[in-house]
Amino acid sequence: MTLYSIFERPDELAPAVVPERFSWFAALLPPVYGLAHGLWLGLVLYVAALAALVMASQWIGEDAGFWLYVLLAVLVGFEAPAFRRRALKARGWSYRADLIAAAPDLAQRDWLSRRSAV
Repeated sequence: MTLYSIFERPDELAPAVVPERFSWFAALLPPVYGLAHGLWLGLVLYVAALAALVMASQWIGEDAGFWLYVLLAVLVGFEAPAFRRRALKARGWSYRADLIAAAPDLAQRDWLSRRSAV
């Protein structure tokens, strides 16, 4: 079971659901994750950090550069839900609730059934 954050916008039929867990997709393919979720600022910052890491690896060594890249990827994987929540809020979505569910579609269904019951 996973904790999901539910976001709604008045002009959207279905709520956005953000899982609160480590994202392997974001850790292994950060640029693709950023493009898939419209995280443009995060993508620019990631590319800048990666360029700085490549430049710094000339002085700190290739092994240290590799391990710093691994740490950067792990950081992105852990912070991926926070990046998505901030992007949704910036686009006008409102935070509504946290739900525990087995899958994102089940969290969406539970929220819609709760909302229609009120």
